[in-house]
Amino acid sequence: MRRIFVAAAMLTLGVSAQAAAQEVTLRAVSSFAEKTTYSRGFEHFVERVNTDGKGVIRINYIGGPKAMPPFEVGNALKNGVVDIANVTGAFYTNLMPEADAWKLTQRPMAELRKNGGFDYMQKLYAQKLNAVFLARLVDNNPFHLYLNKKIDKPDLTGLKLRITPVYRDFFQKLGATVVQTAPGEVYTALERSVVDGYGWPITGIFDLGWHERTKYRVDPGFYSAEVSVLINKTTWDKLNDKQKAVITKAAQDAEAAAVADFTKLNATDTERQAKAGIQVIKFDAAGSKKFYDEAYAAGWEGVIRQSPEHGPKLKGFFSK
Repeated sequence: MRRIFVAAAMLTLGVSAQAAAQEVTLRAVSSFAEKTTYSRGFEHFVERVNTDGKGVIRINYIGGPKAMPPFEVGNALKNGVVDIANVTGAFYTNLMPEADAWKLTQRPMAELRKNGGFDYMQKLYAQKLNAVFLARLVDNNPFHLYLNKKIDKPDLTGLKLRITPVYRDFFQKLGATVVQTAPGEVYTALERSVVDGYGWPITGIFDLGWHERTKYRVDPGFYSAEVSVLINKTTWDKLNDKQKAVITKAAQDAEAAAVADFTKLNATDTERQAKAGIQVIKFDAAGSKKFYDEAYAAGWEGVIRQSPEHGPKLKGFFSK
């Protein structure tokens, strides 16, 4: 009996060791279309994990909005329907309103990781989204207001604008009527004059064909786009140290490259917009200052209104 017990125990240990050594596969989704500006950094991250983690961990990238609607990604990640997501905080503010503060960061991620801001947000991700924030893959990428009607001052009264939660408070503060839609619906809304314009970063409109339906861009830019890679916390906690190390290294490398990558992309797309005939609207000095200052004032008012406990603390970490 003793020999049978020992043999059974060794068999169990052998099976457990074999299972532990098996490659783990994680399901991933992007809230932006594949191979476009806001998915490319994530796709490079996936490639890096699959190369460096061969035999240890693998990411099965199931795609972008065709696989899952953008505003459903946050909930799918929280509930473990997917393990990893490339998503902007603007798409899950219903679950975690504090994520809207990422757009207002005036400090680089490297500094936020040192001054306590990142750790503060990481706790909120665990509590509210059942997620671990791995890396910010889009940074140093200002938003702009794009229009099909010309304005000469920072007054949006009478304009109907497509928004995400990123600039809802700002555009409304300047008098606009706002409509929230997924990116895939914007071209048709412009084509049919359902909206007079939209908010979007300096990069990415060519991926979606919006330049064909855009006449003006308002300068200066404001805020910064944020798209980040997150992993379900339950999934993360089940990974072993080697698997976590592969993901962490790939995420760190991707985040470090983001600022430099977008500095180049910003300049390239600014030039492309000019060549495509998109005219720049610039206010006088007082108007430009008001436009920029109102953006940040409205942004923080919105975050603090939605999260009176955490908003003021995040402002202290994120603002200069």
